[in-house]
Amino acid sequence: MRGWLAVKLAGLQVEETTIRLTGGATPEVKRLSPGGTVPVLLHDGNLIWDSLAIIEYCAEIAPDLWPADRSARSLARAVSAEMHSSYRDLRIAMPMCLGCSFPGQGRTEGALANIARIEQLWADARARFGGKFLFGDFGAADAMFAPIAARFAIYHTALSDASKAYCAAVLAHPLVAQWIADAANEPPDWREDRYEAFTPTP
Repeated sequence: MRGWLAVKLAGLQVEETTIRLTGGATPEVKRLSPGGTVPVLLHDGNLIWDSLAIIEYCAEIAPDLWPADRSARSLARAVSAEMHSSYRDLRIAMPMCLGCSFPGQGRTEGALANIARIEQLWADARARFGGKFLFGDFGAADAMFAPIAARFAIYHTALSDASKAYCAAVLAHPLVAQWIADAANEPPDWREDRYEAFTPTP
């Protein structure tokens, strides 16, 4: 989602290829991506296979993906990098499963600590530089946190009113809504019980 959002926000003209993922680096993914991971972007002869690297590439074409103000831009990059490299407990306890509903699940001690940290980041960014989104208009940092907003909806996570409002704004963004709608239209035989019926340990 993150890389796709950046590409769309930057207005890059690309052909999208959707690959069925079955848990690991499939031969098709390995054929397209040197790291054996998705997302991967091929644009103007440049191959980029990491979501944050894709965002930075897109920002060279569309600089307004990052805030114009240096202080805001440095914070936006810092929180995006933290999102990219952190919150392992949350990722494990609350796997991404668009279209699923796991209310009350995944609330491990580590996941709750991650959620508290994310809410702190959101509150600070919005108070200092944002409003509806983290740093003004929907940008790179919001793209990085869009899957988290989706997770919080899937797991009906208890959040502050401010965090709920931010999540609602992110999920209502036309591009995020399009991604979620497209996910719902994936072929039924792509669904796997180990993900679709997965119930994390509370």
